[in-house]
Amino acid sequence: MHDSLTTGLGLFVAVLAVAMATSVFTDPARLAGDELAILAGVLAGVALGELLRLHDRLEALGAWLQARLSGRGPFRDRDATRATAGGSRIAEAFVAASLVFCVGPLTILGSLDNGLRGDATLLSVKSLLDGVASIAFAAALGPGVYLSALTVLVVQGGIAAGAFLVRDALDARTIVAITSAGGVILLGTSLLLLDLKAVRVANFLPALVFAPLFLAVGDLMRGVS
Repeated sequence: MHDSLTTGLGLFVAVLAVAMATSVFTDPARLAGDELAILAGVLAGVALGELLRLHDRLEALGAWLQARLSGRGPFRDRDATRATAGGSRIAEAFVAASLVFCVGPLTILGSLDNGLRGDATLLSVKSLLDGVASIAFAAALGPGVYLSALTVLVVQGGIAAGAFLVRDALDARTIVAITSAGGVILLGTSLLLLDLKAVRVANFLPALVFAPLFLAVGDLMRGVS
């Protein structure tokens, strides 16, 4: 059941990713070369992401936070751990679920899309993915998983609110550039869900900055020429 649901979600995410990635071609304000700016942004973004090892650092951060916050550090007294097993179990469930639900590219993409364009589609898809995962987490770790809803509210709500505050400073083409680059990244997520390729999606996140940057450079060059 879990595999089939994940496959169905993966297929839908792939369709959604293609629609987002190709939005630059259907944008009525599109100028010649905009698609090349997106390509350059994606390539420059993933190059920087690989150099900075964003994927590895994100995974390491998640492991470190889980060990620290759930009280499973290497020097923790074992008798004390057994004496507080109930509390530690809740903390472990809360931390593990919070990390899975919040530390990921779809969290950033969905929240940005919601804040910039008012579109909650990606967050809705993410909620379905999280819902399937939460069943397994709750069965294995207990009710502490429910507390992760607070983390999701703070993290995703904070990113969406920040994007909403700056969206008036961005023109329509810039938002389309971010959306199109986000679609390419989302396609990598769909390949992961479909178990087709282990894409290090987090390494592509800098493309969300580079795509509009190259778009602006292109506009500047047109103005100079």
